[in-house]
Amino acid sequence: MFYKFEDGHGLPHDPLKAIVSPRPIGWISSRSAEGKINLAPYSFFNMISTKPCLIMFSSEGRKDSVTFIEETREFAANLVSANLSVAMNKTSVNAPRGVSEFDYAGLNAADCRLIGAPRVAEAFATLECVVTDIRHPVDRHGNPVQALMVTGEVVGVHIDEAILTNGLVDMTKAQPVSRLGYMDFATVSETFQMFRPKWEG
Repeated sequence: MFYKFEDGHGLPHDPLKAIVSPRPIGWISSRSAEGKINLAPYSFFNMISTKPCLIMFSSEGRKDSVTFIEETREFAANLVSANLSVAMNKTSVNAPRGVSEFDYAGLNAADCRLIGAPRVAEAFATLECVVTDIRHPVDRHGNPVQALMVTGEVVGVHIDEAILTNGLVDMTKAQPVSRLGYMDFATVSETFQMFRPKWEG
């Protein structure tokens, strides 16, 4: 099938989020200028540069995460393992501002080393970030869209040594949860390797 986006797809649910998947989940923790903490999952999340290491997440609308991050210019991106999937989903609740999603989901907030935002103590990895940019992306006509994209430079990395095998991060141990389309999620149970070929032309 083919459809023009502006004409609609005619399917029971929007297929785009299912097509662009799996998507890693950035479990974003932040602290407001007043000291309130927030924790929320974002599947519009990824790494975009290595030198320096930059990561981004996008919020469809101005939510507490973005508001707190605008105030302090810091956030932590926690990664979600399979055993934390239920807790992660709980933190997506639309709770009143000032309610701690850490407490609501039964999670422990641990101090970061280099930033003021807390991290999820149970996460297999956390990236401490300092904001480099917050912007509204624009559509093809140059009009700002509703989403806000936050870019942060990674300044500190926490790794649970239990997920290492011979010094390498082992995703079959970490079992990261990813977002698919609709209400579907997936995790990693096996991996395979491929190496970049050498040009022999």
